[in-house]
Amino acid sequence: MSQPTFRGLTWDHPRGRDALVAAAEASDLDLTWDVHPLSGFESTPIEEIAARYDLVVLDHPHLGDALAQGCLQPFDDLVGREQVEAWADAAVGPSLASYVMGGRLWAVPLDAATQVAATRADLVHRAPRQWTDVAALSRQAPVALSVAGPHALLTFSSVCVALGEEPGGEDRFVSGDVGRQALELMADLASRAPRHTLDLDPIGLLAEMTEGDTIAHVPLVYGYVTYADITLDRPVRFTDAPTLAPGSRPGSTLGGTGLSLTARCRATPELLDHVRDLMSGPVQQDFIPAHAGQPSARAAWTSSTVNEPVGDFYLGTLDTVEQAWVRPRHPGYVRFQTEAAEVVREAVAGSISIAAALGRIDDRHLAALGRTNPEGAAR
Repeated sequence: MSQPTFRGLTWDHPRGRDALVAAAEASDLDLTWDVHPLSGFESTPIEEIAARYDLVVLDHPHLGDALAQGCLQPFDDLVGREQVEAWADAAVGPSLASYVMGGRLWAVPLDAATQVAATRADLVHRAPRQWTDVAALSRQAPVALSVAGPHALLTFSSVCVALGEEPGGEDRFVSGDVGRQALELMADLASRAPRHTLDLDPIGLLAEMTEGDTIAHVPLVYGYVTYADITLDRPVRFTDAPTLAPGSRPGSTLGGTGLSLTARCRATPELLDHVRDLMSGPVQQDFIPAHAGQPSARAAWTSSTVNEPVGDFYLGTLDTVEQAWVRPRHPGYVRFQTEAAEVVREAVAGSISIAAALGRIDDRHLAALGRTNPEGAAR
């Protein structure tokens, strides 16, 4: 009997690709990994991707659309509750919990990430800890915001969390007072940010920080461990996301990616063993960091061996990932995220009023939930 073949799809960056490809090549599986841009998940319906691939690396907000289309298999049925609980105990922050819906696990978190602060330590004596410190620094050094693509809404959401409110309510996305404060803060920082940086995604921002001196600090950007490598000429120092006040919650929106098995996948014992191996302690702490990956196991995040070559990237942001906000995962959320991000950009640029922006965000949020905005609701 011939060996079964498997096809996987992941995102086209060393962090999303290298460890998976190397692990597949080292296994006895006939497993091929294809790649596409991270934005491809927003532009291609998940059901089309799942129809072509056996394994798909995705972000947790895609679960709503995927489950509505019956695209994925729960791991509980494949590996058992005891294994799922062991993975949950080992995971950092909500990285595994973000893939649980309806009491079942739909993807395993190979990669953990959240928005954190990024600083060129040679340009900034001390990374700002509170949002007031960020504003003060922006008057003395080039401070950039991550607002390209969906990141405008993600940054807005994180600032709201720091202000004390998690977005995604039943009647509106965020309350008017908190939303106004968040947009005013972002607009103030954007008014002094290097203009070209407003069009850069996280990879673009971090790459520019390592290549020149045009960005000294980004208060919220998804952490990429590859830019913290201490052998770089200009390494980036990653620290916890800003807080409103000393000791308060760092506002951050969870990212990372999970490995899912599609409905078409005929999971063999060998394939499931491969997944278990990817989630195992030795692979999480040794193999994945050695192949440009960002592990999801808390033991890796706290390991001195893992942290030393990357300037304590993990230890420096551990508090933030442990307290990160998990985005909604209902059907239609990904489309809402794209549309609302454009509204946030317009407000930050001053193209529309903050009140109008908050109203449009609420309207799109309620539409994604299949509801309409109550007549006369105060903004």
